[in-house]
Amino acid sequence: MQRQPVESSNLRSVGYDPATRTLEVEFRNGVVYQYNRVDEETFNRFMASPSKGKFFNRSILHSAYTGRRA
Repeated sequence: MQRQPVESSNLRSVGYDPATRTLEVEFRNGVVYQYNRVDEETFNRFMASPSKGKFFNRSILHSAYTGRRA
């Protein structure tokens, strides 16, 4: 999956596959996680958010999305 760099103190890059609704997040420490069943609207709001880390924590990490280490 192609990821794009993001400005964040905790996140390095983010990618999204709309066909599988998979969000991929690379953290600054190099660890990559994939989150399933993420709708495109949530991804778009994530990328438009002025604070990617806050949005991730609030709307992805502490939500119903299932994450696994890639």
